[in-house]
Amino acid sequence: MKTLLLHILRELLQHPEALELTEAVGGSTTYYEVRCHPDDVGIVIGKNGKTISAIRVLINSVAGRDERKAVLEIIEPD
Repeated sequence: MKTLLLHILRELLQHPEALELTEAVGGSTTYYEVRCHPDDVGIVIGKNGKTISAIRVLINSVAGRDERKAVLEIIEPD
């Protein structure tokens, strides 16, 4: 699933080289933290959060096949 998420995010970003994706696997939940270039944060979130919501729905659908949940968070640069 990490590969799918990386592919989706790289296609959206203007600075794909700055993308960092961290995966932490818990009991029944997988956590993903996305760090990207400050100019790309708005692109990933999208207007009214629609882009990030769509990505979350997609990864939860894939995770649901294995009876897991996926949590995706955007970590904004300081």
